[in-house]
Amino acid sequence: MIKERLHDGQKKRGAGRRAGEEVSLRGVILPGDERVELREFDRPEPGHGQVLLKMKASGLCGSDLRAIYHEHTGSGAERYQNVIAGHEPSGQVEAVGPGVTGFEPGDRVVVYHIVGCGRCGECRKGFMIGCRSPERAAYGWQRDGGHADSLLAEARTLLHLPDGLTYTDGALVACGFGTAYQGILRAGVSGRDTVLVVGLGPVGLGAVMLAVSSGAEVIGVDLIPERLELAKNAGAAHVLMGGESAANEIMDLTGGAEVGIDCSGSAAGRKLCLEAAREWGRVVFLGEGGSVTFEPSPLLLHKQLTLYGSWVCGIDQMRDLIAHLDRKGLHPESTVTHTFPLSDTKEAYEIFDAGKTGKVVILPDA
Repeated sequence: MIKERLHDGQKKRGAGRRAGEEVSLRGVILPGDERVELREFDRPEPGHGQVLLKMKASGLCGSDLRAIYHEHTGSGAERYQNVIAGHEPSGQVEAVGPGVTGFEPGDRVVVYHIVGCGRCGECRKGFMIGCRSPERAAYGWQRDGGHADSLLAEARTLLHLPDGLTYTDGALVACGFGTAYQGILRAGVSGRDTVLVVGLGPVGLGAVMLAVSSGAEVIGVDLIPERLELAKNAGAAHVLMGGESAANEIMDLTGGAEVGIDCSGSAAGRKLCLEAAREWGRVVFLGEGGSVTFEPSPLLLHKQLTLYGSWVCGIDQMRDLIAHLDRKGLHPESTVTHTFPLSDTKEAYEIFDAGKTGKVVILPDA
């Protein structure tokens, strides 16, 4: 099946194509109802300000499971538009379009996963995730993403990937580790802190690793034993099974955490961060979805807590994160438990959906 829809600045190649040049690429569509379809598409040619990337790694994200893989949720421009999936791409520059500077074929790059209008206040701050323009498009949601042989990207969403980091490291930067990094920044985590991380999926593991690299002592909490072991490997000093006794165990260990970071999105996880925080502590809600009800006087006001809501990092923060990882010799790839070739993306989503993995990544076919 050949896709006829083309993005702005994208054009089909015609009779002038050189002999032997590729005319198509494979990409994965997520039609919903746990279906994964590998299809063939026209290979795009970069237009003005665009770059064609050869995909080297593409991460799976929990938001893909919640809002695309099971059923298409959301509405209007925010809804999945039946494009090639995958909003955590990393690759190598194949070709550059007119007007592109700073990138050339062979460069290793990571992709900030949102293309904003470029004019609003959030875009000017580098937080394209917060752009409210109808022009806003997320890779893998409203424009073609990274579960493919190649990806057409806007040059303004690209950052160079240092040689010391792998392509898989790069794929994990923008969304998962970027989300964790923004939470670490919002809470001002340092070596003076004990940090509680609740929910040890990919974002939680990123929070553990980044908090440890900031000098903090980290306590990880989850309901899944396999994830507790992953948190130990990521540097957590203590790991605890979630449940009714978790708050008391944390208080016994620390007297209360200076920082609590909820990555679970669950009511119990969010409440645990408030319960286990010490007076004048900081709590960050990172996990998406769900709801929480709590008594603000004993859990928030009387403890003088600061509560932050944090989303995804901006592109400038992502640049800083890449430099931090490279300088510290940190590899997000260490949180990966499963990799699959593009042709086995269906199995990748099935394994990831089981909820017992670390990060799952799609790599090129051998």
